[in-house]
Amino acid sequence: MDAGSKHKGCSIIFVNDQNKVLLFLRDDKPGLPFPGTWDIPGGHVEESETPDQCIKREMHEEIGLELNDFSLFQVYDFADRTEYTFWKKANLDIDPIQLTEGQCLKWFSAEEAEQTAMAYGSNRILRDFFRKGFFDSAKR
Repeated sequence: MDAGSKHKGCSIIFVNDQNKVLLFLRDDKPGLPFPGTWDIPGGHVEESETPDQCIKREMHEEIGLELNDFSLFQVYDFADRTEYTFWKKANLDIDPIQLTEGQCLKWFSAEEAEQTAMAYGSNRILRDFFRKGFFDSAKR
């Protein structure tokens, strides 16, 4: 598949003051890729939007969050897509969040994330994120 035919995806790593990242458990439905697997929140970039606009829309649609003040972490060239991964320091209270996609949200430490099989190359993304560790200096 050449770069011109790849779709664009976007995801966001929320990291809290304990340096844990927020993941969601994908729905377990027939025909859904990676059913019942943990993943980084995100989605597909629509034709008329930028990756920044996409992640704002996806977080509003999926978890009801008005997203501001986030940064680009890295762009990945996967076999099936180009993935724009953002990050944001956030101590979200996940208990009251009403998901419109996925089964639940959970905070993961670096060790927990490494030991969990994830969808869409998320293990590689999180491994890179924890290895870089620049979010440590972003504590408020």
